[in-house]
Amino acid sequence: MMHPLRRFSLRARLLMLTAGLLLAGLSLISAVVADRLENYQIERIDSQLRSLTELISHVSPANLRNAEQTVARPELLGAGLNLFGSPYLAYLNTDRMVAADIHAPGLDSTTLPPHEEIRGLPATGAATTLRAADGSERWRAVARPGTGRDGTVVAAAPLSEADATIAQLRAVSLISGAVLLVLLTAAGWFALGRGLRPLRRIEHTAAAIAEGDLSRRVPVLAAPNTEIGHLATSLNTMLGQLERAFADRAASEARMRTFLSDVGHELRTPLFGIKGLTELYRMGALPERTDVHEAMRRIEREAARLTALTEDLLLLAQLDQAPDAQLDRAPMDLRTLAGDARHDLRALDPARTIELTGPGGIGPPGPAPVHADEARLRQVVTNLVGNAIVHTPPGTPVRVGVGTANSRAVLEIADQGPGMAAEQADRVFDRFYRTDRSRNHSGGASTGLGLAIARSLARAHGGDIELDTALGDGACFRITLPLSD
Repeated sequence: MMHPLRRFSLRARLLMLTAGLLLAGLSLISAVVADRLENYQIERIDSQLRSLTELISHVSPANLRNAEQTVARPELLGAGLNLFGSPYLAYLNTDRMVAADIHAPGLDSTTLPPHEEIRGLPATGAATTLRAADGSERWRAVARPGTGRDGTVVAAAPLSEADATIAQLRAVSLISGAVLLVLLTAAGWFALGRGLRPLRRIEHTAAAIAEGDLSRRVPVLAAPNTEIGHLATSLNTMLGQLERAFADRAASEARMRTFLSDVGHELRTPLFGIKGLTELYRMGALPERTDVHEAMRRIEREAARLTALTEDLLLLAQLDQAPDAQLDRAPMDLRTLAGDARHDLRALDPARTIELTGPGGIGPPGPAPVHADEARLRQVVTNLVGNAIVHTPPGTPVRVGVGTANSRAVLEIADQGPGMAAEQADRVFDRFYRTDRSRNHSGGASTGLGLAIARSLARAHGGDIELDTALGDGACFRITLPLSD
């Protein structure tokens, strides 16, 4: 079930939260101020009453009883009592009965504290709150024993003025708080709208991206060290990764389509050849035994081509899925493969000059110990040797370099042939790519997978194959592998 607040916008929820906190704060401050002011006024009245009871404790009951009768002007009596802060004075005898009392002339007897409550006051000087006889207002009273005589002196003052002050303060606080809350809420609405404007722009950007525009980025809306700045930076980083991921996926799909097209093309040629020869045999177009032998030889050649292509594709798939599982590693030295490559080159083309050097053609060959699968690396080197023989004119010099460079074991096959253009060099390791598709590749057996397999095998060993070439400057294929411990 959705929370009720979630139905509102973020702006409205933030404003309601802020307004609620502001209301709570204003209410708390108003309550604390009113309470402190009320306590202050009551303490002031209590102090005045204690001082007055201390003073009149020396007055006899007869003097208190005759005070109101002896004053010529009653209004002066009320002013005098108010001046001392107690419009009502009383004297209790030993039986706790009111023996004499006096109050301001303007007070009605029903608004005074009842005698029953006055008689119950403790004579300790502690202030007590009493209710008027008619319940209209509160009184504050203090009782103290008489000095030098029996009885108790009582002084009382109404709290009406203090209560009116507190009520006025609370009313003013309520009205001013309400006005302040409305003003701050309105200001907060506009401030939040301005503050959330970057989020709306981020929302528009996200909507554009959702519609397919992956090149859109969140604009820089705030300083990088702010929350909006961090959010924009994080979103742009994520969007860049998403765009690269989609581009990589599109490129991968394009490569897969090209790969399937090339596989279909490579499979179609030998299959069509085999099918054509069998159709000729079925139609009786091969009457002579020599014709049958020739057809079978061609079928065998196409079948061998299909077998080689299938094995290459299977090996590439295995290297893509679990490269290390295809290797049987053991300690070895690349100088063994370099020496065999030299002999293979000389056997394939005795007219070539074959030179055995260190890496880069500098110095003699050096040790290159590795922990690798010798059979797989021999397959790599054999492929590079065949590549140098096929793609360079007869008699072209070839250099075989072996040794250590930059803390890596290195084996190089470098020729002085025609070289390759940069665009050819960028694609030479792609599957089914051939620099010259019109060339007759070893009787039709070449499929353009050799260099792709060679690089995959090198990377399975934790190394790689690099190519340095330029038109007219030959080509140098360099195998680099981690040195063994």
